[in-house]
Amino acid sequence: MKAIIFAGGAGTRLWPLSRKNSPKQFEEIIGNKSTIQLTVERLVPDFSYSDIYISTNSLYKNIIRKQLPKIPEQNIILEPEKKDVGPALALAMGIFSRIDAQEPVAILWSDHLVKKISLFKKILKTASSLIKENPGKIIFIGHEPRFASVNLGYIHLGEKLSLNNKIKIFKFEGFKYRPDQTTADKFYSSGKYAWNLGYFVTTPAFIYQAFNRFAPNIYENTEKILSHYGKKDYQAFLNSNYGKVESINFDNAILENLDKKDAMVIVDDVEWSDIGAWESLKEALENHPKENVLRGNLCLEAVKDSLIYNYENDKLLVAVDLEEHIVVNTKDVLLIAKKTSVPKIKILVESFKGTEKEKLT
Repeated sequence: MKAIIFAGGAGTRLWPLSRKNSPKQFEEIIGNKSTIQLTVERLVPDFSYSDIYISTNSLYKNIIRKQLPKIPEQNIILEPEKKDVGPALALAMGIFSRIDAQEPVAILWSDHLVKKISLFKKILKTASSLIKENPGKIIFIGHEPRFASVNLGYIHLGEKLSLNNKIKIFKFEGFKYRPDQTTADKFYSSGKYAWNLGYFVTTPAFIYQAFNRFAPNIYENTEKILSHYGKKDYQAFLNSNYGKVESINFDNAILENLDKKDAMVIVDDVEWSDIGAWESLKEALENHPKENVLRGNLCLEAVKDSLIYNYENDKLLVAVDLEEHIVVNTKDVLLIAKKTSVPKIKILVESFKGTEKEKLT
């Protein structure tokens, strides 16, 4: 079984720690390791390093080589420009199809937190066995929802198929990407939906042919590029042709178009969190609601329900009478925001484009 970890996002919701030249997945957000290092650690030794692949932007090649020296260089699949996950996944599955089109592959992300690692590994093994028995399918790995999120996709669960190795397996009844709040509330209260984590197990052949069916322009452009795979001019041809398709999310391009019979769903609670924004990072790391989440050289008085990170060890950060705040201090930016105002950070950072502040993004 192979695993491919996607690590090309910019992570502007975790600014000012996350920047264009070094996004969140490469920064020390949890302890002294980056989330991409933690993602790889979750897989070994069940996966050998030779079976772990990284898909990322070419800007980050050197960072990955430094942080993950045991990953073979040929296992780093580089996008010459950002075109969202659809084209990136098509490229990876096209390459895998030329290696072994029927070998199960796990599709994973580099910026998530999973606390129940043993259970997560058991789920991947169960999904791999299911795909070996059903190579013409995709297994969604869903999570029992904790609340009615509007930032995640939802998987509609059908009939329970089995309890394989104590892992719950369901029929697939449909998929909805980022519903509005009213719809999310209905999904959550019904008990018939799971969060889509963006984790899947399938075969390269299944996904690559799904692009052929549902996104033929991406498939045809990828085939054109991969006709040069292994040749001296491959990188140059990739660079000049990769950007000729639209940017589109994998969920919109493929998942929303799948037939019900094409998928199964595994659902459990692996204590997963998408730590893509400061308030979600706080929720993931706090041991109980309204607990402070702290890092660095701090002196606090009457501070409640806040995340305070100080990345300058020789500077003391002092906070008094704060509640529900996010404070992040880096060498060149100090961010102070209410927890409820975190979504405005991305908008603010985007407004820096074309100004003297753009160098800080």
